[in-house]
Amino acid sequence: MNKYIPVLARLLLAQLFVVVSVIQLMQFQNDPSGYENFRAFLGAHGLVGIFAPLIILVQTVGGLALLLGFKTRIFAFVMAAYTLFVAFALRLDEPMIFLQYLAITGGLLALASVAPTACSLDNLFRKK
Repeated sequence: MNKYIPVLARLLLAQLFVVVSVIQLMQFQNDPSGYENFRAFLGAHGLVGIFAPLIILVQTVGGLALLLGFKTRIFAFVMAAYTLFVAFALRLDEPMIFLQYLAITGGLLALASVAPTACSLDNLFRKK
């Protein structure tokens, strides 16, 4: 039973990034100005336009890697750095949201410490 708790943690953390990426991409597709609005939102927080595609790429690739359990330790660290970056770069004014990002970072660091997890590509390709 204990070997499946990290799997559940990995899946729950991964779904956060994957679902957000899918929702963002659907909004961009449905609203012609959606991407520009996203860039403007980032610009209002002092981030240049190149961060828009980078954020989408990191969320999508990192989320899918965690979901599949591919290079889990590396991607858990990458996503932890990403969540810290977002928390501080976007200057999240609401303390609750800022603390939620810090909690997600903590969960990702905990996941990195137990990787690889069961039911993952890491285990499938691990040398025995």
